[in-house]
Amino acid sequence: MEEKLRQQKANIIKVVLFGPESTGKTTLSRQLAVHYNTVWAPEYAREYLQKKWNNERSTCTNKDLIKIAIGQMEIENRLSKKADRILICDTDLLETKVYSESYYGGFVDSELNKHAIENTYDLYFLTYIDTPWEADDLRDRPNERKEMFDTFEKALIKYKRPYITLKGGKVTRLQTAVNVIDKLLSERKNLDRFSDSLS
Repeated sequence: MEEKLRQQKANIIKVVLFGPESTGKTTLSRQLAVHYNTVWAPEYAREYLQKKWNNERSTCTNKDLIKIAIGQMEIENRLSKKADRILICDTDLLETKVYSESYYGGFVDSELNKHAIENTYDLYFLTYIDTPWEADDLRDRPNERKEMFDTFEKALIKYKRPYITLKGGKVTRLQTAVNVIDKLLSERKNLDRFSDSLS
């Protein structure tokens, strides 16, 4: 199991969309992938849990989370090899860990917990709750959006993850994200040039 949760090394920038449900993460992931002509790693939990709901009319349990985490890392590691300079991740294992703690009384599978902390990313975009709530089969906490947002932010702070909060409409969020990513790409390019000059 440990091998399936391990993040494979890749010489690309990895950006994570992070935050409560129905805050525009998937929309922005798609927009950024198009803008940078790269691939994006979708949220495996949605596919897995929608299929479970359709087939069994049952919702997520804590036993599902390790399967979701394994599926998420399989997607990320596979797409890391296809990405052009940057991979946009619609979620990561830290988000799964936060949901696990919030929904199951603090429970987190030990392997999930380990890799959620060990896996690294260049930047997190924390999506604020100023987007309209859109109900579906899986979303279930429309009245606890601020509490969940605060929980996600506390996790980023606790584990010292670099993050920027995104607020506003789709155009504003996209432009803010692009400005920040462009700076990251420029810094990486300069670092690569410096490394080449030393070799």
